Amino acid sequence: MPDILNGNRVRDEILAELKPRVDQLAAQARPPGLAVVLAGHDPGSQIYVRNKVKACAGLGIYSETITPPDSVTTEEMLALVRQLNARPEIDGILVQLPLPAQVDAKRILLEIAPEKDVDGFHPINVGNLVAGLPGPRACTPAGILEMLRRYRVPVAGSRAVVVGRSDIVGKPVAMLLLHQHATVTICHSRTRDLPAVCREADILVAAIGRPAMIAGEFLKPGAVVVDVGMNRLDRREDVARIFRGSPEKLAAFDARGSVLVGDVHPLDVIEKAAAFSPVPGGVGPLTIAMLMVNTVDAAARRAGIC
Repeated sequence: MPDILNGNRVRDEILAELKPRVDQLAAQARPPGLAVVLAGHDPGSQIYVRNKVKACAGLGIYSETITPPDSVTTEEMLALVRQLNARPEIDGILVQLPLPAQVDAKRILLEIAPEKDVDGFHPINVGNLVAGLPGPRACTPAGILEMLRRYRVPVAGSRAVVVGRSDIVGKPVAMLLLHQHATVTICHSRTRDLPAVCREADILVAAIGRPAMIAGEFLKPGAVVVDVGMNRLDRREDVARIFRGSPEKLAAFDARGSVLVGDVHPLDVIEKAAAFSPVPGGVGPLTIAMLMVNTVDAAARRAGIC
């Protein structure tokens, strides 16, 4: 049985370590402040934002959730971000994606002051990542590296394969692995013989958004597999196929109407991997934990307490 990379445990460790830093900032200056902008009514975004607010409350971080109407324009969003940039009690600004279709998301993200960009998406912070300079890192990739570190997974000298080249996960996690001296390959839809490339991986990161695509033929025996996918199965036949008729999973589908699965086949990974992150309960909890880290780091830098 492979080891389980338990994201809930790692999240709890990170938050416990942050609490004294938050208390110190509150005592010496003020509590860190995070503003979350949530435009629209995407159900997943609403749940995610509620979890962020809950994490802030647990640590003593001041948080605001700002909810512009669905009809908000790009210019109105830009004005809102500028106001938040100017507010001294706000250390971090997070604009929850997706934004309504009429809003130019790239312009909004570029407007966030780099020192308040706790998502790590601003080009200046991406440049700092590439150059190995201090600054906020994208939360999910940073969480993956933190998980590997805390589970003592050897990264230096390992062959790492990242399936997915998004700006949010694929590219930054590849760069973070490279900085830790892994030999990194980034794969995508035009990669030739994808299963063969993946089988070379000592560390495989799957971030493609396709349910259970990474099957047994993609996995090197003994690999460490990090599954970033969070896919909702809404058809009973898909649940039956992927989970091979598991009565427990079928009962869960019948009770809830859907079942979550990652990008890695959940049964094949058990048969081949030395360690893997489950879905749910693997990478997901670390995204919010690292958002809290970025917020506290931003507050400490602004207060001169590093």
